[in-house]
Amino acid sequence: MPEVPRKPLRLTELSHRAGCEAKLKGEDLAKVVRRLKAPASSQILAGFSTLDDAAVYRLSPGLAVVETVGFFPPVVDDPFQFGAIAAANALSDIYAMGARPLFALNLVGFPRELPLSVLSKILAGGQSKADEAGIPILGGHSAQDPEPKYGMAVTGVVHPKKVLTNAGAKPGDVLLLTKPLGIGIATTAIQRGVASKELTKRVVGLMSTLNRAAGETFASGKFRVNALTDVTGSGLLGHLLQMMTGSKARAALALERIPLIQDVPALAAQDVIPEGTKANLQHVKKRVRFPKGLPEDIQCVLADAQTNGGLLAAVPAREALKALKALEKAGVDAALIGEVTQGRPGIDVVG
Repeated sequence: MPEVPRKPLRLTELSHRAGCEAKLKGEDLAKVVRRLKAPASSQILAGFSTLDDAAVYRLSPGLAVVETVGFFPPVVDDPFQFGAIAAANALSDIYAMGARPLFALNLVGFPRELPLSVLSKILAGGQSKADEAGIPILGGHSAQDPEPKYGMAVTGVVHPKKVLTNAGAKPGDVLLLTKPLGIGIATTAIQRGVASKELTKRVVGLMSTLNRAAGETFASGKFRVNALTDVTGSGLLGHLLQMMTGSKARAALALERIPLIQDVPALAAQDVIPEGTKANLQHVKKRVRFPKGLPEDIQCVLADAQTNGGLLAAVPAREALKALKALEKAGVDAALIGEVTQGRPGIDVVG
């Protein structure tokens, strides 16, 4: 009998078969980090003590180096798109510190059963985002892995006095968000085959969009920024809680002002929710007050694990209009979603 052609393996199918999660659960990671010895040096401007987005080390009075690393399994099946998304996600941490990227190194895990042409497309996708960011890729590291993974280690620079950390928010600040929520739920819908073509195009576009324009605007000095982070694997609630913990402040979120990707609330209501998002919600629940009767699926949307989500900034209220106008001029559609208040670190969702 003639041999039956084998159906090509999908990237996300390999990821699912390997049974690995893209990221450790927040509570598990927090337990491990607490056991690590915190380094003591006046040269260290940002480290893991506040779970900031990147490490910052002062080299001289006028120069600090910023270092980050990010990689994960495929969130889409198209290898070029996967490479572009992973690279944009890694670069985001540099922009979230108010810094400028200099160069990157590729990080690759690749299974034997996939053709090398797939890897070439993944790397080409990553290169396209490095080109867009205006930086070279100078090398990297690869390993054989049953689950494909890709990402980058990115090095950047910033003036030591212009570092934007996640720990400087002050009562009276407003909170600005530069991308809508729901990427994790949308990619789960894509993987389950229940996402519309419009939703697929929208979410791939969001994940592939560099946070460069937003990051450069926040770092421009045209208005004051007290704290900055990006919304990624821990979701809006998780990253905002990290900001409030580091800032020793409390946040109030206006539910109706939080931008959501169209179709995501309906998908969440049908339990098209990744396990990582559900874990995020459980991790933050003790420190978040929700409106009475708010459905858990909507709570999950607020905790949804994002891939290259938007930047989240705390800006003095008197500077909010100036900030929004500057972001709009840069082509960034930002939303004012809440404010920073006094009180025990935590979050109040209002509305």
